[in-house]
Amino acid sequence: MITPRRAVLQLGVTQTVGYASSAYLPAVLAAPMAKTLGLATPTVFAAYAGALLATVVLGPAIGRRVDRHGARGVLVLSNLVLAAGLISLALAQGPWMLFAAWALMGLGMALGHYDVAFAGLVGWFGAAARGPITGVTLIAGFASTIGWPLTASVADHHGWRAACLLWAGAQLALALPLHLTLPSGPGDVGEPTDRPPLAPANPPLVAVLLLASAFAAMSAVGAALGAQLPLLLKGLGATPGQALAAAALVGPAQVLARLAEWGLARRLHPLNAARIAVLLLPIGAGLTLVGGPVGLMALAALYGAGNGLFTIARGSAPLALFGPGGYGARLGLIAMPGRLTQALAPFAFALVMGISPIVALTAACLACLTALALMAPLSTRWAETV
Repeated sequence: MITPRRAVLQLGVTQTVGYASSAYLPAVLAAPMAKTLGLATPTVFAAYAGALLATVVLGPAIGRRVDRHGARGVLVLSNLVLAAGLISLALAQGPWMLFAAWALMGLGMALGHYDVAFAGLVGWFGAAARGPITGVTLIAGFASTIGWPLTASVADHHGWRAACLLWAGAQLALALPLHLTLPSGPGDVGEPTDRPPLAPANPPLVAVLLLASAFAAMSAVGAALGAQLPLLLKGLGATPGQALAAAALVGPAQVLARLAEWGLARRLHPLNAARIAVLLLPIGAGLTLVGGPVGLMALAALYGAGNGLFTIARGSAPLALFGPGGYGARLGLIAMPGRLTQALAPFAFALVMGISPIVALTAACLACLTALALMAPLSTRWAETV
């Protein structure tokens, strides 16, 4: 039996560990990994892109399994696979071992990141899962705030291999026990919830495609900046210390944005929250014209706020628009284009960064505006706000 509060606390902690130990590693460890292995830094991001490609194929099948059998088994397996991937990274001696380790990491990420957690919450709480989804993202919003400085500190003092082993230990000692105590199947909750009627089982195909395309554009931005924000800030003129200080604002900004979304949940449809999210990075980019650390801190904070809102909308907008029936499988399908752009964006962004950080930031802003245009025809009236 599980209550919404307990589910939020447990999944919030495990998602924090999951993202800090996988998606947020390249931003800090790509350069030292490349130096040790005698590779170019973009090669490490190419290996990370390979990890994300694995999630493209696996997402829908994993979502269907969670719909039928619940999230616990999938999440438990993710801890074991991610730990194995991190240990493999720590032992890597060349490009083949690096790519193989990241492929294993990709499997673990597909099994254990937000989409699986969101599908688990919908399985337990139905259409009332919007609140728990927001709660999980509130806690996990600190993944970068905790992960980047901790990973950097361990890597500076003990090397990047030790940092990988530290996170492998966190997967096994912290996240795994929390996942083992989750309900074994969908629908096993500890308190009654009012579940509104299901939205239409066959949502308009055009709506699904538009939402998937918009989310793909935003996923590209999130993946690119999530992997390389400190490098971008340094390229825009920040010192290493200023870049880390500004990047550390991402987590708190994500949490503050999610708190605002939670407070406005009854009046703000998730689709409108997504529309707000895509505007924040272009605004932050404009503020860099102010110059100096203040402009760069504003960029990092607004990126964090936008990413925080988008993370919630990624789970709650499909739920609000199309209902909880078959949610896991549908979310997996909607996420497929986004997983592909997530896989390609960090490597492509690294190449563009080599040309000009300003060009790279401009490209990210154009992707945000494209997402806004794709969402323009969508209507909040297909289903009631959750």
